[in-house]
Amino acid sequence: MYENGVQGEQQVRQAYESPAFDTTEVREDAEPLTAKDKIAATVYDAVSIFSSAIVTIMVIFTFIFRFVGVIGPSMEPTLFEDDWLAITAYINNPEPKDIVIITQPNAFDEPIVKRVIATAGQTVDIKDGHVFIDGVQLTETYISPDVYTGRENLDNYPVTVPEGYVFVLGDNRTQSTDSRSSLIGLIRNEYIIGKVVFRLIPFGKFYVGMEYDY
Repeated sequence: MYENGVQGEQQVRQAYESPAFDTTEVREDAEPLTAKDKIAATVYDAVSIFSSAIVTIMVIFTFIFRFVGVIGPSMEPTLFEDDWLAITAYINNPEPKDIVIITQPNAFDEPIVKRVIATAGQTVDIKDGHVFIDGVQLTETYISPDVYTGRENLDNYPVTVPEGYVFVLGDNRTQSTDSRSSLIGLIRNEYIIGKVVFRLIPFGKFYVGMEYDY
């Protein structure tokens, strides 16, 4: 039995030392990377990652977001002149209180930023300096409580918003030309190019809140 054990050990050693278990050739074929090769590989990886990131960002901001700048004081204190905003690339169903960018032709020949106040089927009335929707006074937490909302030169109130349109106002009611005025009027949904998602500039003030801090 001892001899069989010796023979078994010899067979195991022979099998292990056979070419099937020999890793010498693999080690001899693999040449160590030089410092130059390592640097080149690192640079290549970095460039690949950077390129992929750039492509991803371009896709996101082409099909998901756009950037627009604010001109004028009509949305203060929510938005200020020279703010830069990120907006959705499109918006199918604007909702009340959405802040939107509008390209509908107007007397000023420029895009405008306003807040949606009422959508199709809702009736808007303005009286005693307040906005009423379907007979109920609108709670507007995004403006100062002492803001007075006038009718301006559109006096056919109450106004029922037709299908496919919205009624918009600026938060700074005394310095905003909006749906109250015949210069702007009701806005067709197809001219709303996006909804404000966040503020890019000033840096650090990304959040565009719905509450006025008073």
